[in-house]
Amino acid sequence: MARIVSLAEGIAELVGDGDVVALEGFTHLIPFAAGHEIVRQGRRDLTLVRMTPDVIYDQLIGMGCASKLVFSWGGNPGVGSLHRFRDAVQNGWPTRLELEEHSHAGMANRYVAGASGLPFAVMRGYTGTDLPRHTPNIRTIGCPFTGELLTAVPALRPDVTVVHAQRADRAGNVQLWGITGVQKEAVLAARRSLVTVEEVVDRLEPVPGQVILPAWVVSAVAEVPGGSHPSYAQGYSVRDNDFYVGWDEISRDRDTFERWMRRHVLEGRERV
Repeated sequence: MARIVSLAEGIAELVGDGDVVALEGFTHLIPFAAGHEIVRQGRRDLTLVRMTPDVIYDQLIGMGCASKLVFSWGGNPGVGSLHRFRDAVQNGWPTRLELEEHSHAGMANRYVAGASGLPFAVMRGYTGTDLPRHTPNIRTIGCPFTGELLTAVPALRPDVTVVHAQRADRAGNVQLWGITGVQKEAVLAARRSLVTVEEVVDRLEPVPGQVILPAWVVSAVAEVPGGSHPSYAQGYSVRDNDFYVGWDEISRDRDTFERWMRRHVLEGRERV
């Protein structure tokens, strides 16, 4: 059953050095505050997993938290490259970063397999791409019924998944709505999970299109208002587009990046 904890307690208890960590969210409900707490607690040698790593992963990589990235696309959405990600891959700064690249469909199916307790997922995909030549755990498999050649990818089972949501009740049941991406599947696939929420309430009022994560599939909940900034939480905040544009310049230079992270993250100030 989910426990209500502080953000610092949740990261300290659930995220360890060397863990496979997924911080999921698709343009919406991205768990920035949790990622910043991982930086503050100095986690190292993480395998970061995400379908669309953007600025929070750029920050984690640039601060030396990651040794490997498992992903399907990476960039500053609507702006361009992730410069700390690029620097790690091209120059090994601050540490060398191993890459495992998949398609969006491949990543989504891997989460589903993990959530379903299956060892791998089978799909039609990767045909015509060179990803199987560069990613060893993309394999072909013959259908035992029709003989059709398909693609198999191993299940994703993160040590810990971290997501942001709008609300939780005091029992630890979580409610999220809007663009929800693969948060549900990523939580169900994980061995441990932390959900940061805009608020903890006495009762969850139904919302159209909601996803409910029951308390028994969540390890811990932390109340963190604004915990998705500069992304947004539908019904609570709007996307800070200026931040994403500004990040392009901040992240280009190593010294400028480190000064910004020290001022706005290590010293605990979340907003620009």
